Amino acid sequence: MGKEDNSKSLNFIEEIIEHDLKTDKHDGKVLTRFPPEPNGYLHIGHAKSICLNFGLAEKYNGKCNLRFDDTNPLTEEVEYVESIKEDIRWLGFDWEDREYYASDYFDQLYEWAVKIIKKGFAYVDESSADKVAATRGTPTRAGEESPYKNRSVEENLDLFERMKNGEFPDGSKVLRAKIDMASPNMHMRDPVIYRIKHASHHRSGDKWCIYPMYDWAHGQSDYIEGITHSLCTLEFEVHRPLYDWCLDHILDDPEGYRPRQYEFARLNLNYTVMSKRMLLSLVKDAYVNGWDDPRMPTISGLRRRGYTPESIKNFAERVGVAKRENVIDIGLLEYCLREDLNKKAQRILGVINPLKAVIENYPEDKTEELDAVNNPEDESMGTRKIPFSRVLYIEKDDFMEDPPKKFFRLSPGREVRLRYAYFIKCKDVIRSKDGEITELTCTYDPASKGGQSPDGRKVKGTLHWVSAAHAVKAEIRLYDRLFNTEDPYDFEEGRDFTSNLNPDSLKTVTGYIEPFIKDSKAGDKFQFERLGYFCIDPDSAKDKHVINRTVTLKDTWAKISERQG
Repeated sequence: MGKEDNSKSLNFIEEIIEHDLKTDKHDGKVLTRFPPEPNGYLHIGHAKSICLNFGLAEKYNGKCNLRFDDTNPLTEEVEYVESIKEDIRWLGFDWEDREYYASDYFDQLYEWAVKIIKKGFAYVDESSADKVAATRGTPTRAGEESPYKNRSVEENLDLFERMKNGEFPDGSKVLRAKIDMASPNMHMRDPVIYRIKHASHHRSGDKWCIYPMYDWAHGQSDYIEGITHSLCTLEFEVHRPLYDWCLDHILDDPEGYRPRQYEFARLNLNYTVMSKRMLLSLVKDAYVNGWDDPRMPTISGLRRRGYTPESIKNFAERVGVAKRENVIDIGLLEYCLREDLNKKAQRILGVINPLKAVIENYPEDKTEELDAVNNPEDESMGTRKIPFSRVLYIEKDDFMEDPPKKFFRLSPGREVRLRYAYFIKCKDVIRSKDGEITELTCTYDPASKGGQSPDGRKVKGTLHWVSAAHAVKAEIRLYDRLFNTEDPYDFEEGRDFTSNLNPDSLKTVTGYIEPFIKDSKAGDKFQFERLGYFCIDPDSAKDKHVINRTVTLKDTWAKISERQG
């Protein structure tokens, strides 16, 4: 057993595991699994499950398998398999040589289906899919028995083998478990366990034209692998009786080893959808630019946006493991990211809404190299040199011609501090023909080098800037939340969830960054001082700098936490 963490209370799954270990259940072993269906990219909800399954295995000196639930060849692709593996590795977890597929067990699953047919617990139904659905009943009304339910064992065996041999078209027949059409649990009303799909599988090719349903494959796959704690989200709680029923009817030794299913609350985030159907729709209908669009809640999208594995794992830890569903404020995820990046992100100067400022009393042919701190949270990151010259870019938002009382940035006649540089004062404003402010004429105080007051005078405002002659031009992608509403699933009748999309979720601007950015590579992360955290996008090239805004500096979650604390 692993070392106990006494710094915090155990969640209910940890309590179960520790009890099992103390009683030597499963011979003191812990073997979990992460079982994604390869029909899309993983999202932040899956990240929580990954952290839970792999994290528990690590904590209790166990193992965690990666098993792909690949039972539907029509929706699954190798691309999804590879993306899932990449995401898990990026999060920092390793399944070693334990990479499995439900398709690895198709032969055994078929044999077990034959076994329950012989026992009289399954039958071939020729009813249409609509008919099967219509006769299942409702939660308050029992279902109707299929006219094919009382077929003989011999007839069912013959038809099931012919289904396997490809004699029947898709949808013409299914194999159903014979349980109870009056069960209060709809999943126990003679559920379909095999269906016909004449489709090539990404691993087994054309060997099979019948494929097991999730409920038939899942528990048995756990059993084959020796899983001790099968962790699922709460929507599978109603599936657990069927999970156990399937095992009851295939196991030769009912008193021997068997896996157990435990359910925990799935992750729900406001302003976010995590339905694979909806995410696929966003991609296919081009509302976003692919599965890794930085606005998507996919792990690949978060990675491209600039999230770190540590921030996501910390988020999963803070959310915890609960038995009841709830909605988490996305501000907590952003807080975890800021907390991590604040410690490790390189600080640089960048301007994303540029306004030219000319310092008229600074020599035209002069350039200085000024010292700048790379990260005040980590002195080991040292300092760097930044160029300063006569023509600068500052942020348009940092200037107002007729400012309100509490505006402490630049305005005519007012003095401000340039970060790491000098005090400057605005002398004049230059406008375009249509009246737009295009340039400022300023003066500087040579005695204020380093932003230090030469005579003790106080300057309230400190601005960031870049030297125009040395700045690197960049395409800045300003990402915001993809949805306007906290609950994107709440939409008016006759419309769909896309009606809640935020039209301003992406704005692209031209910015100017200090020269340090020239040597950066895709994935590098920075804090643009006073603006937020940014990272280099994979679209960047040697002569094209594309930068994503990861998250702003504003942190509402910390303020909420302070008030609630």
